[in-house]
Amino acid sequence: MDAITLVHGGVSVLDRDDVDTDQIIPKQFLKRVERTGFGEFLFYDWAKEPGWDLPINPILATGRNFGCGSSREHAPWALEDYGFKAIIAPSFGDIFYSNCTKVGLLPVVLPEDVVKDVMAEGEAAIDLEVQEVEFAGRAVTFDIDPEIKYRLLNGLDDIGQSLEREADIDRFERERARIGTMTTKL
Repeated sequence: MDAITLVHGGVSVLDRDDVDTDQIIPKQFLKRVERTGFGEFLFYDWAKEPGWDLPINPILATGRNFGCGSSREHAPWALEDYGFKAIIAPSFGDIFYSNCTKVGLLPVVLPEDVVKDVMAEGEAAIDLEVQEVEFAGRAVTFDIDPEIKYRLLNGLDDIGQSLEREADIDRFERERARIGTMTTKL
């Protein structure tokens, strides 16, 4: 997973509330476990609607409760594969939010009126280090859990986090093996 420090550029607008993960990537496309190749199926049913246009930009701004519904990991995979690096919304589905952070997709929670302003502006810069979104000459701060921030700044997925503790794990396993050996001798 790539490290995230700054995401800047155009903003794609999906001004809809309660977008669930089945709308993000329908169930018929969940037959693979690779993280790539899902972008072409993003919002599959909506993409058939006349006038549908979701340009590829680094930032997606959307309505309340984005990513609600089931816990499918494929939804963040599809968004990332499509080209998004960050999503700005007033709120997210809890599991979806967590899944985003595990694949290197930055979810940013901002008040609804600020999200609407970002949508209207069409361009933004998100600085994860200082936790700020800049657009139209404004800078708005956002909160993020320190552990999630660390993981994203350092490009660490679950395996990467485990490998950071490799020496501790090795030490624990050696100690456990030593204690196990002592127990079998008794």
